[in-house]
Amino acid sequence: MNKTLSLKQEIAYAAGMIGWSTMTNIIIVMLPFFYLPPSNAGLPPLVPQLVLFGAFNILSIIAASGRLVDALYDPFIAAKSDASTNKKGRRMPFMKWAIIPAMLFCGLVFYPIQKTESLHNAWWLTITLCLFFVSVTTYIIPYNALLAEVTNTPRQKVKLSSYQQVGFVIGIILSACANNFADLVQDHFQVANRSEAVQIAIWGLCALSGLVMLLPVFFINEKDFSVAKPSHIPLWAAMKNTFKNSNFKYYLISDFAFYTALSIISSGLLYFCTVLLGLHESEGGKFMASMVFASLLFYPLVNFGSAKIGKKPFVMLAFGVLCLIFVTIFFLGKLPFGPHTQIYMLVLSASFPLAALGILPTAILADIAQRDTLETGENHEGMFFAVKYLFVKLGQTLGIAIFAMLTIYGKDPGNDFGLRLNGIVGFGLCLIALLFFSRFKEEK
Repeated sequence: MNKTLSLKQEIAYAAGMIGWSTMTNIIIVMLPFFYLPPSNAGLPPLVPQLVLFGAFNILSIIAASGRLVDALYDPFIAAKSDASTNKKGRRMPFMKWAIIPAMLFCGLVFYPIQKTESLHNAWWLTITLCLFFVSVTTYIIPYNALLAEVTNTPRQKVKLSSYQQVGFVIGIILSACANNFADLVQDHFQVANRSEAVQIAIWGLCALSGLVMLLPVFFINEKDFSVAKPSHIPLWAAMKNTFKNSNFKYYLISDFAFYTALSIISSGLLYFCTVLLGLHESEGGKFMASMVFASLLFYPLVNFGSAKIGKKPFVMLAFGVLCLIFVTIFFLGKLPFGPHTQIYMLVLSASFPLAALGILPTAILADIAQRDTLETGENHEGMFFAVKYLFVKLGQTLGIAIFAMLTIYGKDPGNDFGLRLNGIVGFGLCLIALLFFSRFKEEK
């Protein structure tokens, strides 16, 4: 490589993460709450609670279908990016053209055809979800592959991954505050209808997301930092090559289990607040912000500690703490503390796992991809990140589907067993992640 990113360019790179994190987390946090709200949310249900095969409701099937299309598209865009001969770089041209479609379809997801419970809304949601996921993936895969190409050392990877993670958690905060922004819309613009206020808030977040996603394109000239050559390995051969790496397989399984669990807790946050603890839905954004700001305190520890003793111990500890957190979810509202104390205990306990599992896995994967390039002579970093995000999206799909599916067994005040079951499922998933990552071999 010719040189390394300046601080301004590192911040611009991280800003791209704010944008796509905000939009993807809007889908995770708000989709179940908007289309299948609890009875005390002040929103009308928009899709019927139909149950197929005794377990799958219609919302879980819609979420799964959208993500399935997205997952199949991931390797395609990765192969196109890896093989690109565009004179402006292999990654930035894809990122630039993906921004406007991603903004548009994210907003349209929350504009159902009918304002009442209807199967027409189910079809509309399926189509707009598929188009959103395809659009945002066209940005995400090249964006993440770029990290391995513009950093020279493991320390630089962890540093840039840390900035990237700050962007990711800012996106989580913004998406979790969608109801707070809807409150502002109702208070200051005299919008009486709650659904319309939520829609306006989401459009505003989409516009902000698009603007910050442009910053890496404007401030980073890819050709100044990356000298990687286009890959000539065919799509399926490149995918098979990634699975030959045993370390990558252990990484992939644990990452899949983690993102499934994370999707469950993100989808359920507003329900846990309003149903299990009896709080207002706008409280969810405050709790998420508290968790994120507390996690920032652990960033120096994770950065310097991982450089001294390795990344694996921190990842293992984070999975262990998450196991305990999910057990606590099962008992929310029944513990001998007030509702605010219970939720703050939960979110503050999650701050260390959020820091460790936000920073280190991306840096670990960049190490794996870079080592593979040195061993094979082929630059297909995009394919490693595509396979990772294929499994991330499958995990997120499974998480939303599991959450939506468990609402069959209770999602309302006084009938909440389905929500509590999410804690048990999440515990099992984090335990699986811990066991598989224990077999990961970290090179010293």
